[in-house]
Amino acid sequence: MKIKNIICAPGRTGFFFDDQLAIKAGAKADGAAYHGVPITPGFLSVRQAGESVSVMVLLENGEMGFGDCAAVQYSGAGGRDPLFLAENFIPFIQRHVTPLFVDEPADCFIRLCHKLEEIRVDGKPLHTAIRYGFSQAFLDAVSKALRLNMCDVVAKEYQTQVATEMIPLFAQSGDNRTVNADKMIMKHASVLPHGLINNMSEKLGEDGELLLDYVRWLRERILSLRTSVAYQPILHLDVYGTIGQAFGSDNYGAMADYCAKLEQAAKPFLLHLEGPMDSGSRVQQMTDLRELTALLDERNINVVLVADEWCNTLEDVKYFADNRAGHMLQIKTPDLGSIHNTAEAVLYCKANGLLAYQGGTCNETDRSAQVCAHVAMATGPRQILAKPGMGVDEGMMIAYNEMSRVLALRKAGFGVWHG
Repeated sequence: MKIKNIICAPGRTGFFFDDQLAIKAGAKADGAAYHGVPITPGFLSVRQAGESVSVMVLLENGEMGFGDCAAVQYSGAGGRDPLFLAENFIPFIQRHVTPLFVDEPADCFIRLCHKLEEIRVDGKPLHTAIRYGFSQAFLDAVSKALRLNMCDVVAKEYQTQVATEMIPLFAQSGDNRTVNADKMIMKHASVLPHGLINNMSEKLGEDGELLLDYVRWLRERILSLRTSVAYQPILHLDVYGTIGQAFGSDNYGAMADYCAKLEQAAKPFLLHLEGPMDSGSRVQQMTDLRELTALLDERNINVVLVADEWCNTLEDVKYFADNRAGHMLQIKTPDLGSIHNTAEAVLYCKANGLLAYQGGTCNETDRSAQVCAHVAMATGPRQILAKPGMGVDEGMMIAYNEMSRVLALRKAGFGVWHG
């Protein structure tokens, strides 16, 4: 079954592009907007509407596979590719990418992804968003050609077993961290609330007191709203390096002391802390996170540290995993480019004794979230991000429903790979 044509369409994402450097430098929130001067190259304002490009792969039998090119909310920060705008990249795709895949057989997902990853234009690889969206479309196209579920295509090519139950969902609150936390609790999110702790003075506190207060409130809110003691969510907070800002990124003792306080405030719930520091480079980030992880383990502080910043590519995931820089690694799906890299990153973490969090960004689309759910069902990460958006309801609905469909279809024997 061959690819006969590839069509692109501009689209919206579920959130915004935000200039992380400007926000960390003190840009002020005003409702949904930010006031301040953008710092990251390419940004025209601190916050601007998220954009995507939908890629539709047409097969010779009339079937169509599709995926969405999308980039993370904080594009251009932490070593990531620059801002991804549809009007700039659709002509680029039509000129440099589409012609290379017309008349290609849609017979092997990994082969198509490898070809995609090898493309160079002016000596540079394609933007991660392009590789992300095209690989989703290729996975869907191969699944249509082979009459398999997308998760079964991934399982077939990587020789894994598709999960027989849903992967735990991690919901994110955005700045509305109280009302949205209520939604998560009432909908029994397995992991919550993300929290968006991206400003030290306003959200963490100069000595960490604001985050401590929030963790205590969150604990009490779960205990008061839950309808069963069987509901034991994990508290997962992304602090965007603000703990390192407050206590010093290389002051491991002070950061460990603060983690111990957060652990006590969260009990009886397990606490994940994502991005405790942002050390400004890949090597230094790995070093600082490795040292803090080892110190928490040595002191029996039961807080799970999650790598995020500077752990962007498949090679980065392997580097952080090999050095045990964190207990859990976020595999931020758009940052890895082709989605086969996400599958390989999850499997690498699991094979090396680290927890895999198949994440992403609020700035994705419904389609990328659906395809990611299939990859998760085939590879078995510890948790998966409910995306896109920051409204909770939409992201949880999209990810939950896609996994539910997978389970129902496979139970009925539809599209199952019998390996």
